[in-house]
Amino acid sequence: MNREIPYADSDVLIKAQVPRTEIQMLVKYVEGLGHLGVVTTTDRMAGEVLIQTTRYTWPELKKALEAMPFEVVFRN
Repeated sequence: MNREIPYADSDVLIKAQVPRTEIQMLVKYVEGLGHLGVVTTTDRMAGEVLIQTTRYTWPELKKALEAMPFEVVFRN
């Protein structure tokens, strides 16, 4: 743990894949959750995204994403 900067080691990057037609819905959904994470599209054609979150909020965000009406495949 980094003792100089609190929470410096808390960042988590999650690679995921969704149907490409659902990327915008995923972005809006996570954006609506506000404090849980940020979605960046890494490959629009393949439906690949990168979700920036923290180790503290990831469990709650993962649970919400698993309840989505489309499949979210976590790659890491």
